[in-house]
Formats: sequence, C-alpha cells, structure tokens
Amino acid sequence: MDIIFNPPDNTENKYIQIMVEPLRQDGFRIHELDGLFSGWKHFWSIRLVHLNWFENIDDTSFFKGLRSFFRKMVVLTVIHLSGKKLVWTMHNRMTHEQKTGKMSSILTDRLLAWSDAIIIHSQLSRALILAQSPSLSQKIHYIPHPDFVDCYGPVPSSSPSDDSALRLLFVGAVKPYKNIELLIETVGDMKDVSLMIAGKAKDEAYKDSLTQLAKRFPNIHLNLAFVPDSLLPELLAKSDVVILPYDLASSLNSGTVMLAFSYQKTVICPEIGTLVDMEEARENFFGYRYEDPAGHRKVIRQAIDQAMALKKRDPKALEAMGKAMQAHVLSRQPKARVGNKLKQLYHKLVSS
Repeated sequence: MDIIFNPPDNTENKYIQIMVEPLRQDGFRIHELDGLFSGWKHFWSIRLVHLNWFENIDDTSFFKGLRSFFRKMVVLTVIHLSGKKLVWTMHNRMTHEQKTGKMSSILTDRLLAWSDAIIIHSQLSRALILAQSPSLSQKIHYIPHPDFVDCYGPVPSSSPSDDSALRLLFVGAVKPYKNIELLIETVGDMKDVSLMIAGKAKDEAYKDSLTQLAKRFPNIHLNLAFVPDSLLPELLAKSDVVILPYDLASSLNSGTVMLAFSYQKTVICPEIGTLVDMEEARENFFGYRYEDPAGHRKVIRQAIDQAMALKKRDPKALEAMGKAMQAHVLSRQPKARVGNKLKQLYHKLVSS
C-alpha cells in the first residue's frame, strides 16, 4: 500500500523512525508529502495521508508564514476532495509559534473536520477535542506514545556521583515556550544544585541571550548545540533528574519525558498529558501545576528541593524512581504494541 507519512524522516527525533519502521516491515510504501503532486499516477496511488505537526507554521517572518499557510491549505483541500484517507496526530494543545497562531488555528480546525482518524497520545487530548466538538468522538483513536528504550544505545553502566549535590538536566530543542530563562534564574541561586542545558537553540539571537543570562550563575552549564544520538545515553546517565519546565498553555505530550523514562531517569515536569496518563506511577516522578510565571517558579523550586532532599536521605532513591518509570513505560506502551495499533488503524481505514 502506498501512503504518505509526513514527515517520513527526522534526524533529530527517533519518534518518526519508531512509528514508520513497523509500517515498512508490513509492506507499506512510505512517500513524502512534497512528492504528492509529482505526477497523476503517483497522486492516485496514494491511499492514505498521515500528518504530524502539520498545523505548525514558520513564524520567522510574516511572508514565510503566510506562504506556508496557503500552501498547506491547498494541500489539505486537495487531499480532502480527492477522497484519500486523512490521519492527523494531535501532538500539542496549540502551536508554540505565537506569531502565526491564528493561521495555525485555522489549519487545526480543518484537520479536525477533515481527518478520518485523529490519533492522540494522551487521554487529555480526547477531553480537549471533545470540549471543542463532541461530534468528533468517533474519529479519536488513542495510541500511546512509544518508548525509546535502547533507541539511542543501551543505558550506560555509569551513574551520577554519590555526593549530595543534585544534577539536573534539560535536554531537547531549546525554545522560548520551554521556560529556559525561568529555569536558569530559579536554579542559578540554589546551593548544591547544578543544571546542564543541552540542545540546539531556536536561533543565534536566543542562544546569545541565554548565554548572557547563564554567565551570572556558575552552577549553570550550557551546551546549545544539537546533541548527537551517540551522546544522549551518557548525558542522561550523568544526571540525577531530567527537568522540563514546559508551558502548560501549549504543551500536551512530550517525547523527552518518554526518553528520560526509557533511560531510567525520573523527571521534574508540569502535569502535561503524558504525565496525567501515568497517575498510577506518580510517586516515581515530580509532577506539578502552576497558574502563572511567579507560581511556576515557586512550585518548580519546591520540586527541586524535594528531589534534593530525597537524594540526601537516600543516594539511590532517584535512580530507583527512574528504573521504575522505565518498567512502567515498557509494560504500558512498548514500541511493538504502538506499531501494531497504527497498522491496524490504517488497514481499517482503507478497507472502509
């Protein structure tokens, strides 16, 4: 079967590979969205189109955003009118790009209306969709976010130092909605806590601003470049806790949370959809909620204090929490189960 899975590859995120590989093994021929109009024969051979993050629009300039918006609207309209099965994965509450938010909302409305199936990775997503339109309930299909166990290599045998200092790690794309400034300022004046921020900054201007801010604090360490896959396991192994102070207004699911759990690390993170689904395991991670930036800084500091006190009482406690979370994701949402659910959905759609 010829299908489009967009994007078909992503060198910075193993999620795409995990989702696509079982499809290829099952005989699906995966094509790029950009080639949809390469010829009539190819166009009519495509039976299903699966879109990820399609509602996101480049906000580096108004004209780039406008051009992207109209192009995407044309593509969506053609897919809809041609009768191809359309699948959309809902990854976020709303786009993280603030300047193109209105255009993104229009695209999201079309995706909700025209999709034959809406894949969600957390049950909170279902509630958000139904609050907007209860009639969409039959389109929603819950497929859990897959684990990343061994995707970047095995868990290293090395572990964080046994001293009482708490080693925090932020890893992933470094963007404003992830509250990096708040994190630096909160951890910067804390004793016996260090923070490593590792990941590619949104642009040079943002990189420079974070570098200037971090200079004030000797316990803040920056590596604002893409982290190669081969270095991720060691980077995680040297930390006690992965800290991810996401914006609750837009964030919903997190592959980085799943990455941390897959590599036996617990997290400090707001209660986004990924963590809400893990309520039965909440004693093994530090979830929290907040109402505003001031409240966010207060509760994240409390979570850090809690983790630090736990490590001082028992140097192996945080390690045990991480191992428990790896066992949890392996039992609830293993890669193989996710791949099977996606294949079953596709077959059901094209046979209907």
